[in-house]
Amino acid sequence: MVTVYGIPNCDSVKKARDWLAAPQVAYVFQDFKKQGVSTDLLAHWTATAGWERVLNRQGQTWRKLGAAEQARAVDVASACALMQVHTSLIKRPVIDWGGAALTVGWQPDAFEAALAQALT
Repeated sequence: MVTVYGIPNCDSVKKARDWLAAPQVAYVFQDFKKQGVSTDLLAHWTATAGWERVLNRQGQTWRKLGAAEQARAVDVASACALMQVHTSLIKRPVIDWGGAALTVGWQPDAFEAALAQALT
């Protein structure tokens, strides 16, 4: 089962959900703003994709943080602690392709490859 993690009003999440709807890919949506993200799940994402990829340093939430708080994100543990407190710092969407692959962010080319892997 494909699982999409994100927040519903995020443009990248909307694009990903529309992309999945076109070939009628069934998926479960997890709103991590409402449901949060477990430490185990965040650890899995950062281990698979790298904490630098999962931590969104381009968004408004990052820009609103003070310089001291931004400077705390120096390794996987500190980045995960920051993302636990501020879930909007997680790059969106995170898509688990049924264990076949994990993608982070809006990446249609990577989605194609992940979907092909998930279907085999």
